[in-house]
Parts: sequence; C-alpha cells; structure tokens
Amino acid sequence: MPVITRHPGGPVRAAPFTVGPVVDRRALGGWLSGPRSVAEAAGIDLGYPGKRLGLPEEGQNAVGGMTRRLVATFIDWTVAQLIVLGAMPDSTSGDRAGPILGVFVLINVTLVSTIGAGVGGRLLGLRVARLDGGNPLPLYVMLRTLLLALVIPALFIDRDYRGVHDRVARSIVVKR
Repeated sequence: MPVITRHPGGPVRAAPFTVGPVVDRRALGGWLSGPRSVAEAAGIDLGYPGKRLGLPEEGQNAVGGMTRRLVATFIDWTVAQLIVLGAMPDSTSGDRAGPILGVFVLINVTLVSTIGAGVGGRLLGLRVARLDGGNPLPLYVMLRTLLLALVIPALFIDRDYRGVHDRVARSIVVKR
C-alpha cells in the first residue's frame, strides 16, 4: 500500500511502491528505441544501413528506407485489391481475401522478376536487387514473395533493413 506524504507547500503525494523487480528506465528505453540505439549508447558504431554490404550511404543503390518500403507494399496491396474488386464486384470481403493475396503474390513475382520492383516500388524509386547488384532470380523472388505474404518474416529486420524474406532470398531493397 502506498504511503501518503505531505510536502511543504505542495500537494499530497503517494510514495511509489513496487511489486517485483525494479526495471531500469535505460533498459526500457533501449527496448522501445531498438537495438541500434542500445549499441550506439554502448559506443558501438554500426554505420549506416548497407555499409557492411558495400552499398553507398545515399543516392542510387543505397538501402531503401523503411517508410518508403512500407508505402510501396501498401500500394501493391491496394492494386491487388482493386483488381480483385473489379473481377468480383458482388463478392463479400471474406470471399475476396484469398484472391487478393493470390493477385498480390502473382503481381510481385512477375514484376520483381522482370523489372526489379512491384508497382509501389517502381513509383517510389525502389528496386529489389541481389547482393551483387543484379536482378534477383525468379526462384528467389518467388520464395521472397511467399515469405512476404506471411507478413511475420518481414517484421524481423537486421541493421541493413533486410527482413527474413530478403535474407533468405539473398536480396536487398535499394533506391533506383
């Protein structure tokens, strides 16, 4: 139970109490701001995203930012929804869920294999590249897209902004 104390000239306050172990704010702050900030606070220089892969910091072939990548994926998903809605105008949203995912996968596999980016990536100046800079092979694009469709693998990124789907496919999203 908290202890009520009166501070001279101030309001009545309850003294804090704890149940269980005390958590250091720095540990919580590190968790909230991510591993990069914890490493930097410890004096470890991680460099910019793509440095360890030999990519430039800015400009063409620099690592594409996460916001731009998320917006590109949203655009691709919206295109898939519009295609399915046009093909199935009288269906319910539940009936369209599977076809939307199928169209999303088909569009991504086709476009990333041929031009290096989906509709959203093309509009936002991004492309999927192999680690040596070339276009990814169709088999790797298919594997990457199927993992991307599962969503969860894309949430676990490394310091170069590569999700599990990119690491498995040996690819990276860069600026065109």
